[in-house]
Amino acid sequence: MEFDFVVSCNMRNPTHVFLFRGINLPFSPRKAFFKPSIPPLPTSQRRHHVSFSLSPVSENIQSSSVLDHTNGGAILMTEFEDTTFSGNASKLSENKERIVVQTREVRRGLVGFGRRYVDGKSLMIRYSELLKLCASGKDLWGGMAIHGQLVVTGLEPDTHLWISLLNLYAKCGTPECALRLFDEMPNRDVVSWTALISGFVAQGCGSEGAELFCEMRKGGVMPNKFTLPTVLKACSLCLELEMGKQVHGEVIKTGVDSDLFVGSALVDLYAKCGELESAERLFFSMPQKNAVSWNSLLNGYAQSGCGTQVLGLFSQMAESDIKFSAFTLSTFLKGCANSENLRGGQAVHSMAMKMDCDMDEFISCSLVDMYSKCGMADDALKLFTGIEHPDTVTWSAIITCLEQQGKTQEALELFSLMRQNGAKPNEYTLASLVSASIDYGDQLYGESLHAFIYKYGYESHNCVGNALVSMYMKCGDVQSGSRAFELMTDRDLVTWNALLSGYHDEDVCDAGPQIFSEVLAGGLIPNMYTFISILRSCSSLSDTSFGKQVHAHIVKNKMNENDFVGTALIDMYAKSNSLEDAEFVFHRLNRKDIFSWTVIIAACVRSDQAEKAVKYFKSMQRDGMKPNEFTFASCLSACSDIAFVETGQQVHSMAIKIGHSDDLFVAGALVDMYGKCGCIDEAVAVFDCQFMRDTILWNTIICGYSQHGQEMKALEAFQLMLTGNVVPDEVTFLGVLSACSRMGLVEEGQRLFKELGTTYRISPTIEHYACMVDILGRAGRFNEVIHFIEEEKMNSSSIIWETVLGACHLHGNLELGKLAAENLFQLVPSMESTYILLSNIYASRGRWDDVRDLRVLMSSQGIKKEPGCSWVEVEGRVHVFLSQDASHPRIQEIYSNLEETSKKLTASGYIPKIKHVLHDVTDNEKKENLMYHSERLALSFSLIGAKPQKTIRIFKNLRICGDCHEFMKHFSSLLSKKIIVRDVKQFHHFKDGTCSCGDYW
Repeated sequence: MEFDFVVSCNMRNPTHVFLFRGINLPFSPRKAFFKPSIPPLPTSQRRHHVSFSLSPVSENIQSSSVLDHTNGGAILMTEFEDTTFSGNASKLSENKERIVVQTREVRRGLVGFGRRYVDGKSLMIRYSELLKLCASGKDLWGGMAIHGQLVVTGLEPDTHLWISLLNLYAKCGTPECALRLFDEMPNRDVVSWTALISGFVAQGCGSEGAELFCEMRKGGVMPNKFTLPTVLKACSLCLELEMGKQVHGEVIKTGVDSDLFVGSALVDLYAKCGELESAERLFFSMPQKNAVSWNSLLNGYAQSGCGTQVLGLFSQMAESDIKFSAFTLSTFLKGCANSENLRGGQAVHSMAMKMDCDMDEFISCSLVDMYSKCGMADDALKLFTGIEHPDTVTWSAIITCLEQQGKTQEALELFSLMRQNGAKPNEYTLASLVSASIDYGDQLYGESLHAFIYKYGYESHNCVGNALVSMYMKCGDVQSGSRAFELMTDRDLVTWNALLSGYHDEDVCDAGPQIFSEVLAGGLIPNMYTFISILRSCSSLSDTSFGKQVHAHIVKNKMNENDFVGTALIDMYAKSNSLEDAEFVFHRLNRKDIFSWTVIIAACVRSDQAEKAVKYFKSMQRDGMKPNEFTFASCLSACSDIAFVETGQQVHSMAIKIGHSDDLFVAGALVDMYGKCGCIDEAVAVFDCQFMRDTILWNTIICGYSQHGQEMKALEAFQLMLTGNVVPDEVTFLGVLSACSRMGLVEEGQRLFKELGTTYRISPTIEHYACMVDILGRAGRFNEVIHFIEEEKMNSSSIIWETVLGACHLHGNLELGKLAAENLFQLVPSMESTYILLSNIYASRGRWDDVRDLRVLMSSQGIKKEPGCSWVEVEGRVHVFLSQDASHPRIQEIYSNLEETSKKLTASGYIPKIKHVLHDVTDNEKKENLMYHSERLALSFSLIGAKPQKTIRIFKNLRICGDCHEFMKHFSSLLSKKIIVRDVKQFHHFKDGTCSCGDYW
């Protein structure tokens, strides 16, 4: 009787048919998780059909042309020798000789079975021996051939032979086939169950192994000391701690808890599940310990990042008789990597060198990972270049390290090299590369990576999706970031944080609160990054009400003591004009770093609390905190607002000392500070020292020149800016148009206004239109003013009519002034300056009845005139004066000095211009009123100070009146003093009887 053993190999979908007891294997899997995994033959060695015939008792073996006749007519095909009998080449490289010997024995054993083994029992023993050889050599195809020969014999296998077959398929990496064979076994004892479970565990299928154990116990089969460590390994693989504890109970119940292998498996289970105390207690209670048990506990501590415990355990292991293996060293290196213990890792590196295993690729990869996670990119890269075949994990580690160390270009180059070497990146590699593309500032490269990720199916991985969302959001592409977010199926808090991080700009910030609400509705607990992002959205929205609700959630989640969240809260309250709340949060911070100090200083500047900002800056210095460039810029802005020139000079000195004076932010703030404090020469000196000049810095110096009456220099600076290929913006043209206005350059202003749109493609803002109205109005060309307003359709703009009213006040144009005021009364009825300017026009014409009527109207509207106020900085302190002030401690000296000075000026030809007194009183009363204006009191005080000032700088909240302007001119000529007065409109530099404004302000 002859049987055909057929191996049918299709080139694309190989199917392997087994015949055993008349049943075809494989058949439909019993469980959903089973998938065919019999390894296909290499393409070069596949045949469409190979067949041969065997006779169970005949000595004649009829073989096809593919049989190897050199070894006794073995039925195994010679073309399969290199692959069929080699198993896993990497694992068997060390045992090649042994496998070859076993293979030959298998071949010899299949010759003449009927002649040599008449006894069925002896035949089954021989089959079992051969199957055992194939199992130990991972020789699946050899075992399949034996299985086929066994079918030919027609023997009824005994239990031992069944288990040998089961063991073969389990150990050769095909547990599914083992399971199907197991289903056909008539008697299933603990040995067969253990063999089947171990097959699944060996393939990393922990859940399946644990399920099989449960099925075994339901069947009433008791485990032995080999089953228990196997199922404990299964629980470790799938982190089934509760089931592992139940198996631990079985261990105690069966009395094998002192067994070395069982104990090691228990230590491994508890360690991998994070129960390190239980693992340590079990480990030290073991009567015997081997390298496996030591490594299990060591690995558990390493995974948890417990660097101190890893180092202590490693030291104890070194004191024992246990010999270190490459796995032990790599485990310790993993612990050093996770805890960033560089010294410990370097010590192991030295040990590996002494043991001559530092060139081992396994150890080298672990060293690369350790140095990478410890931030030693150069050392990691040096080791990496010596690895001949780095695995994907090692590629990922070095790329991630380079990206985190800011070496973006090197990281991207390594990725290209990785692809050239044929290594396939994993999700962690790609996530790091996407992050690198953010730092690289190349969204196009990031989009290319996105295409690569999509092509290879990594888009669904959580870490990759999170990186993509974050990349698009940081690049400002909110739409693409939202699309990447929508495509993600597994969204965690990191995903939501990445999405929320893009919704803080003014254009999209209104979506921030909705996203935050969805986070809460989804049951996620916000963390630090969630709160920082939503607070940034609230800052852009200036929404204090929602910000306070977020603050409540912060307190509820016990994040109110987090300094980073606290800093974000300060910024939110500051930008919402709630300085008191910002200060409250600031003072409750546990640790105030440079960022929190900078935010509170900037908050004070934004809330017009410049003096408080300077006080905070000084407090920060007393706390030993070193300012950064943003702190300097904020403090200098405060000095600009209140003209603290001495404090500004001290800050400038500190910036030079620390090395921030060349920073563009600081340089721009310095030029602005000196300019606003009346020190235009110092501002120019700072500007000239800057090698790099951006548009903002040019704008600052141009506007500075314009405000200081150096309009020609402003226009020259504008030409130099264009020559340097720096592109002007809206602010630039405000500066040059203002310069044209003060110089009366009507045609030049008109030309620049036209070029604004035609040459530079800048859409004029309402401020630009106001500049043009001011240019025409200051020149007294009121007909053109009206024509311009009507042509540009700006009748509904308050800033335009305010500019017109200012020009009418300058030229005394009552009719147009009344028209401008009527428009302003309708547009902004509560604006104080409208009433004041119109009242001044009436007063200059002597129309006191109209002045009184206007003042009654102001009173009925609840509008009060802001009192004139001037201040001067003397010896580091600011002294403030009101008109007719009598509150200063040295007021008698001030009055006496002022009266004496006035007499000298009168003697030199100064005549008070009483027309500038806008009250219906006598001439003497008008002269007395002019005598005690606030700017004159400030001037007098600066003269009686302990240290005579070479240049006197006075600051005023309103426009300087015509008589005070004349007074300052005469004073500068009589006493040879330079006086700088900054009023609400511009600077006036008085020297030798002249003013920089040319009496045109």
